[in-house]
Amino acid sequence: MTETVLSENVAEGVRQITMNRPDRRNALDRATYQGLIDALAAADTDASVRAIVLTGAGGCFTSGNDIKDFAAGGPGGARVAIDFLDAISTTKKPIVAAVEGFAVGIGTTMLLHCDLAFAGSGASFRLPFVALGLCPEGGSSYLLPLIAGSKRAAELLMLGEVFSPEVAQEAGLLNAVTEGGEALALALEKAKALAALPPQSVALTKMLLKRGSAAATAETIATEARHFGERLMSAEAQAAFAAFLMKR
Repeated sequence: MTETVLSENVAEGVRQITMNRPDRRNALDRATYQGLIDALAAADTDASVRAIVLTGAGGCFTSGNDIKDFAAGGPGGARVAIDFLDAISTTKKPIVAAVEGFAVGIGTTMLLHCDLAFAGSGASFRLPFVALGLCPEGGSSYLLPLIAGSKRAAELLMLGEVFSPEVAQEAGLLNAVTEGGEALALALEKAKALAALPPQSVALTKMLLKRGSAAATAETIATEARHFGERLMSAEAQAAFAAFLMKR
């Protein structure tokens, strides 16, 4: 694991993976993506782990991609992010997300691949791809209409406005909204409940739940990734990145 990703056993059968760049609101650079990929793989192949909790340090889930890192990465800079999306979407162990603070971009789309997700009342969500001259990623152009309906998905993905945890729950991204600061406690409670169940039955149920959409999700992630890589080098995206970095 990298120091920007912490992985620890927090209860019997429960592995907690924490995005750990609190000084950058846990923005995801290439090293952090690789750390997440490694942590998920380690948890998925460890027989002692029965449930995974995914969260962020410092009262923030993640502010999304590290724009400076992405802007410097060239057309191949997004590859590790796609590798992470492939990893989280195919992890066999159940994943429970605990969201506080910001969940921006991939911080929101990764919730589509978590089996359970909880957020504190002060959490804030946004899918700003269009505003950044990019396009949806993470299979969101397929999965979000599936769970939220086409009109809500278009609103969230095309307008890219900030939305509340209550809207996120209504759109199917969350199971429940907790008091501020309580999302991790509830996520851990649910993870412990999952860990106490027959593990092969849990794994089989997860597989069956995802079976109908697995192929379409994988194909959508790949198609979005191709367009996303092209958009990264577009004049629109480069102008948006430059404007964003000037504000910092």
